[in-house]
Amino acid sequence: MTNVQEYRGHIRNWEALCQELEIWPGLPREDMEHLILTKAYKKWGYDMADHLHGMFAFALWDVDRQQLFCLRDHFGTKPFYYYQTADEKLLYGTTIQKIMDQPGFVKELNQEMLQIYLTLTYGAGEDTFFKGVKKLLPGHYLIWKDGELKIERYWKPEFHPDESKSLEDWADEIHTTLQKILPEVKTEKEQAESFLSGGVDSSYVLAMSDIKMTDSCGYDEERFDESHLAAETARILGRENRRRCITPEEYFDTVSYVMYHMEQPLGDASSVVFALACKAAAEHTEICYSGEGSDEFFGGYNMYRNAERYGENLKNFYVGNTNIMKEDEKKKILKNYSEDVLPIHLVEHIYEETEGLDPLTKMSDVDIQLWLEGDIYLNVDKMSMAAGLEIRMPLTDRRIFDIASRMPSKYKVDSEQNKVAFRTAAAKVLPEEIAFRKKLGFIVPIRIWMADDRYNQDVRAKFHSEIAEKFFHVDEINAIFDEYVGGKSDNWRKVWTIYAFLVWYEEYFVKR
Repeated sequence: MTNVQEYRGHIRNWEALCQELEIWPGLPREDMEHLILTKAYKKWGYDMADHLHGMFAFALWDVDRQQLFCLRDHFGTKPFYYYQTADEKLLYGTTIQKIMDQPGFVKELNQEMLQIYLTLTYGAGEDTFFKGVKKLLPGHYLIWKDGELKIERYWKPEFHPDESKSLEDWADEIHTTLQKILPEVKTEKEQAESFLSGGVDSSYVLAMSDIKMTDSCGYDEERFDESHLAAETARILGRENRRRCITPEEYFDTVSYVMYHMEQPLGDASSVVFALACKAAAEHTEICYSGEGSDEFFGGYNMYRNAERYGENLKNFYVGNTNIMKEDEKKKILKNYSEDVLPIHLVEHIYEETEGLDPLTKMSDVDIQLWLEGDIYLNVDKMSMAAGLEIRMPLTDRRIFDIASRMPSKYKVDSEQNKVAFRTAAAKVLPEEIAFRKKLGFIVPIRIWMADDRYNQDVRAKFHSEIAEKFFHVDEINAIFDEYVGGKSDNWRKVWTIYAFLVWYEEYFVKR
């Protein structure tokens, strides 16, 4: 007998699993997915994740073996945390707050994470900002039996380039695979909307779906506003579009809400916009599609075009999509700095796993294992849950990754374009001007808002606060801030990363 102790997610191939596991598909979704988990565990044991597609993190209590079995999905779309108490009990859950609420938890700051965070802007690896609270990493499972903890890795990204196919072959495979996946993302009875930006990812997902209403964010600052591109895409595809205009006042008013619900500091300025987008969408839908995953799988970031130039030197510096502060900068601003806590240590095993592969593949694998889990999926999960919205990501799927894992890098990035094969696939259902539109990113006018004294007063206050004094040489961080505000540097990301940490610390160690 097995009981579900904890579960969050959406099992995408539930229909096929119900047939194979002899489950009546007419059950309520939660009951059905719980039954899928327990029967899959009985049938396939620790290999059960090989048979599941979707987003999931769960804990099962095996009554017969008297053991706890916890598992996190392949890419880490849903979080899972655990903590061992002084009296050798295991606390666990899909949120840190659930662990904090249990007897035996002692709240202490893990200050070493600040050093990692100031470079990456998120908490990477298994450690968290709370001492003793660890993440179960993507593609891993945990067994707790008789007070003993065992963690095993059941999946990792692997790459085996296949040179036998043409660009059109790869585009066809992407397209036919997505055609198979989209019907699984929701049932016919479920109503959903879709986030839509000016980019190819969300546009392609929309074009391949039956979604009628789309949701976009915009700003009064035209050079940062791509909502008009989203509206035009929706019009071309015959869908509706709803625009949410975000002001600097509500942006800054939402920062503390974001840092509290994120549970760990995240220095990604777009997370605040995403939180507001989730709140707006949740007013009229319970489910929303989003396009995460393809950039990391198929070479979507502009920096990937430098991969060949970086070559073997990558392993000495590339720690992922963000690299905000170098070690000498952190030494200068931090009151406590350790030479032993270096972000490069987090990726050494990835470079070992990708030995002999081309530079672009190595960069992609670093971002799949660190950036996607630590920033993108964390943001999607935490902000959607806080708003009461469920987000489903059709492009984050092992079947999509399987294509990317076999695709040679020349079909991902060339001298003129990124995501070449993916865009070629998207062009089957999108006009070329949309499918091959230059990547804009989820841009936010924070770089101009934060330099404006009408909006940056809390940033100034935090940089001079007792909290700042606790961790930083305040004259050094204020020098960074003053240079940015004075127009002498474009260090807004450094300012924002420090500010986000200070707001988070106040939420968890001052207010509570």
